[in-house]
Amino acid sequence: MEESSINSGQHRSTGSTIPVSTYAQQQDPLLRFPPTPPDFLDTLDKENDSGALQLALHVIETERDALTNLYELYRSDPVAQDCFRQAVKCIAKASLRNGRVIVSGVGKSGKIGQKFVATLNSFSIRSSFLHPIEAMHGDLGMIGPVGDPSTQLYERIADAPTSSTTTALALTDALALALARRLHTNPMAVFHKHHPGGAIGASAVLAKPQLMGHIAVQVRNVPIVANRLANADATVLDAILTAASSASGWVRLSPETIIAPRNIQRIGRQLDLNQPLHLLENGIVVEKGDWISIDAASSVQEARDWILQMRQSERGKTFLKKGTVLGIVDAQQLVSGVVEIEEIVSDGELRE
Repeated sequence: MEESSINSGQHRSTGSTIPVSTYAQQQDPLLRFPPTPPDFLDTLDKENDSGALQLALHVIETERDALTNLYELYRSDPVAQDCFRQAVKCIAKASLRNGRVIVSGVGKSGKIGQKFVATLNSFSIRSSFLHPIEAMHGDLGMIGPVGDPSTQLYERIADAPTSSTTTALALTDALALALARRLHTNPMAVFHKHHPGGAIGASAVLAKPQLMGHIAVQVRNVPIVANRLANADATVLDAILTAASSASGWVRLSPETIIAPRNIQRIGRQLDLNQPLHLLENGIVVEKGDWISIDAASSVQEARDWILQMRQSERGKTFLKKGTVLGIVDAQQLVSGVVEIEEIVSDGELRE
């Protein structure tokens, strides 16, 4: 039977009209028992906007109760608490050994799993999503030879109630943040490094100390790109590998040239990873002479106000733009630190 004939409310045959329920029973006995919505829906006035609001409040109340139950479980149940601790320990141990978290799922659970992976990666906890169907067609190869940690983690998480996407989302968020705190002394700084354009990244900037000297990355702590091949120019891949081990995300080609974290992300999208860095477009590798000097004693707000004021002129827009490196001048009048201009001025404010 075609769906359209059911939705029409009647079936036309030999000039007579048969009610859907009668026709359906004649064709398929199973249709005598069509799916019905919850009883609560029957009490709603479908023609009244207040009915929609009642339904919305009911859904929100149900989700709230689910979160309350989840909170009480992990607050009072020793078994659940131990499972969570062991999950954190298991993933943290694998991450410290350069392992990877593999998350798998289908349907809405799969969507929650993908969000979990994205959150973990934002905190520099290497993760990948593995679709179960794709796993059977080759993607299973992403899993390394040691599978025990992921199996144990699944068993521990599986005990948690995930009757709704709300509780699943809350639990995976809790796990991601617990892992970030376990692995990093400053989780928000790590998040900001990988997520500079989002609201949380922006709030991380605002939460930092207000002096430019405090938020600056010390140049002496920025690693210099190491060539993988002797007697060869440093390549895009060399820069990416060096940045991966850099605490700040900055890398240097020499004491006088530097690449900022956002530019590392840009060159990471280069198709040719073997391209020599000196052949990259202007603005990726920034010479020290092009750094814009700002006093370390200046407040972040003062520096921001100065940049926005200078950008009122066309000349100011030419040297205070996206990708500009701010050189932070210390009390000895030496440029000892660097800051990306995007850390104190938003992308939108830097548009031409």
